[in-house]
Order: sequence, then structure tokens, then C-alpha cells
Amino acid sequence: MMIQLVTTAQGVEQAEALIMAGSDRIYIGEATYGLRHKGDWSLEAVREVTAIAHRYGKEVTVAVNNLMHNHQIETLPDYLSALKTIGVDSVTAGDPGAIRLIRNANIPYWYDAQTLVTSARHIQFWGKRDAIGAIAAREVTLTELGLIQQQIGLPVEVQVYGPTCIHHSKRPLLTNYFNEIGRSNTLAEAREYYVSEPSDADSRYPVYEDENGTHVFSEDLTLMGQLPTLITGGLHTWKLEGWHAGDAFVDIVRLFDKARSDLLNGRFDRLVMERRLAELQPEQFRLGTGLLLRNPEEIK
Repeated sequence: MMIQLVTTAQGVEQAEALIMAGSDRIYIGEATYGLRHKGDWSLEAVREVTAIAHRYGKEVTVAVNNLMHNHQIETLPDYLSALKTIGVDSVTAGDPGAIRLIRNANIPYWYDAQTLVTSARHIQFWGKRDAIGAIAAREVTLTELGLIQQQIGLPVEVQVYGPTCIHHSKRPLLTNYFNEIGRSNTLAEAREYYVSEPSDADSRYPVYEDENGTHVFSEDLTLMGQLPTLITGGLHTWKLEGWHAGDAFVDIVRLFDKARSDLLNGRFDRLVMERRLAELQPEQFRLGTGLLLRNPEEIK
């Protein structure tokens, strides 16, 4: 049984550390063509991390999942040609125009149309058009993910750790806010702010603005306790997002790698692993399961 750990990385040095910690595939991108990736992932950096990953027998996926406008589509062929020359293993994409160009470039792709991917038939449509896997909407519950996986012959990625985007606006909402209150809009640039629920002062939802607009994240998800259920349901592609985990992210990935090994060898101790994860978790960010364990009928 092959269980793949997919991890984000914020730089070449961290990417190599993550590979040594157990990551099987490094997921990176830059703002012109990909969404929500920290780090300066120039083509030279992509080349460097791809060489490192291949040296260890691991993979690199580059995000091409932005909401494409004409100017991005027009320059995308050159970017894809460069990725092909570098030898990246795959890209992610959800825009049909981008997918056409990706197929022309003969690069394997994971289908990622974000909130639109909620059914097996949707994924099957793109599977017939060369998709090698799919990233389902993060609002899809674990029960639904299992049912989708049973109906398709492609791997479906499940996020098992880290924040996920719960709102994206193409508008610079933070800049607009600071302008409205008469403060410098430079405060919004490349900084992360937080909002809380009115009834829960301890809640902390990161808000981040970049050239692609404004992004609101959930609190950190964890499916450490549900990993046996994932295996039973045939969900073997596990994504870990290290958006704000910092240096602790390498140790968190190492812990999930141990959890994977323990599961395959019948030694998994849920309580011990959940406690260890809680010890590694940055103090200001709570862990939770988001919508994943809800009854599908409860998701409105």
C-alpha cells in the first residue's frame, strides 16, 4: 500500500528538510500562476528543488491553479515549457484553458478547481482528459470523500494538516479597509491579520492579502486521529499545509511519517500521536477537524 505525503515548502532548504522528514512530494508555486504559496519560487528555485527531490527519488508538483485572466493564459505556454525542461513531475490546475495548454505541453496534472470539485462524476470527466488525480473541495466531508474515492480510479487528495482557504476575493480587501479608515495601505502588503468569531474570542482565522487578492484561512486542520479511516476508505494521498507552522513544520511532517509507518505496521496509537502533534503545534493556532467530520447534511 502506497501512502503519499504531499507537503508545501517555503524555500529550497526547507523542502530538502521536509524530504528527509518523510515528504514524498513537494508542492510549490508562485503568484502569477498559483494560489497561496509562500516563498520566492522562481524558475531557478524550482529547478533546484526538483533536482534535490529527484536525487532522493521524490517528486515536485507546481501549482498552476490560479483564476486565470487573459494575460496569464497568454504567458502560460512559456512557463509550462520551462517547467517541462526542468522536469517537474506534475502541476495542479482547474482552469480549462490552462488544462488545454498543460496537455499540449505533455505535463501530468492534478485537477484542482477548488470549491467546484464535489462529486465523482466531476472528477471522472477530467480523468478522461488525462488528469492523474484530483483535489476535492475542502468543504467536502470525510464521508463524501470516501464515497468519491470508491467511484473513481484516480487518487483523491485529502488535507490532513494545516489551514485551508475558506474565502478568496480577487479584491484587495485589507488595503481597501486601511484606505477607508485613513491609514497607510502598506500595512496590508504581505502581512497576515486575523479575524475571530463574535461568540468565540479565542478563534483565530488568518487573513492574508497578495497580488491575487484576499484570502481567509481556517484554523489548522488535523486528521491525525482519522488516519485509519482514510486508509480503510482508500484515501492514500495526504496533504500537509505548512502556511504558518514555521520551523515546527518539519517535525510535524516527521510525525505524520511516523504515523504512516505505525499504521502500516499495526502500531498506531491515536492518543499518543494526537498529543505529540499538539505539543508541536504553534501555540496561537488551534487544531480542529473543520467540516471534515460533519454529517454531509449539516454543510450548508
